[in-house]
Amino acid sequence: MGRGDLTNAEWDRLESFLPRGGARGGRWSDHRRVINGVLYRVRTGVQWRDLPERFGPWETVYKRHRRWSADGTWTMLLSRIQAAEDAAGQIDWDVSVDSTVVRAHQHAAGARVESAASSPQRGHVRGTNQVDPVLPETGRPSGGGGQIGEGLGRSRGGFTTKIHLASDGRCRHLALVLTPGHYGDGPQFEKVLEQVSVPRIGIGLPRTRPDRVLADKAYTSRKNRRYLRRRGIRHTIPERLDQQRHRKNRGSRGGRPTGFDAERYKKRNTVERAINRLKGFRAVATRYEKRAYVYLGTVTLAALIIWLRT
Repeated sequence: MGRGDLTNAEWDRLESFLPRGGARGGRWSDHRRVINGVLYRVRTGVQWRDLPERFGPWETVYKRHRRWSADGTWTMLLSRIQAAEDAAGQIDWDVSVDSTVVRAHQHAAGARVESAASSPQRGHVRGTNQVDPVLPETGRPSGGGGQIGEGLGRSRGGFTTKIHLASDGRCRHLALVLTPGHYGDGPQFEKVLEQVSVPRIGIGLPRTRPDRVLADKAYTSRKNRRYLRRRGIRHTIPERLDQQRHRKNRGSRGGRPTGFDAERYKKRNTVERAINRLKGFRAVATRYEKRAYVYLGTVTLAALIIWLRT
């Protein structure tokens, strides 16, 4: 077993959830060896062609990662591990929300733009971990193409992608959303919280509502606060100085000041630490993939490993 490979205990937790058969009734290559190959690449950021021979043909490793990114297998595995942790009472439901900018390598540019004739289905919401059925013609989710469609944009950091995420109180990722790097944080707040969905083991609907949400001033809009009140979620979000000034200038029409617990707000550092853990994987810290769904699969696998090892 190489450094960074799945341990026996980690493999035992994943093995029962993995697909049993390959395409057209064939057999998959050894799952553990292939997953270790994908994990090696995610951890080191090497080119697929440079994978060590002990992982088998690099094409097999790459195609397995691309397929499982498209059909939601990585997301399914992450959900199963989250469900087991929730059943054991190991999830801290004080959830923190934030984002981080990832520099895109020059090789991430140039994804082919699909014509309208070749992609009649446009239902895939790019930048979420909800995956539509795979198109048989392309082998990937419908939609996308172009810089914006593939989650790429220009910001102060240059050619970038932004990862919006929600983490629990133990610095583990509950939701992941991709957008181009120049997109703002506040408008993605609802999308991130809508992705929080931890299945129950046995009977019951998935848990989707945190006990409390913590976020910085980028998320302090009235729309976001109304959304939290509508869902009955308590929150700790500071108010910007300009908002305080506008409220005071309006007098009684400005409403009451928003509640804010400075001591509880200190716990928001958990999402910063979750981001640091995520960027410990070199293929996450720098984006090399042209397709957003493949890069989202890379980020999801990194999050899965963090859950297994925390």
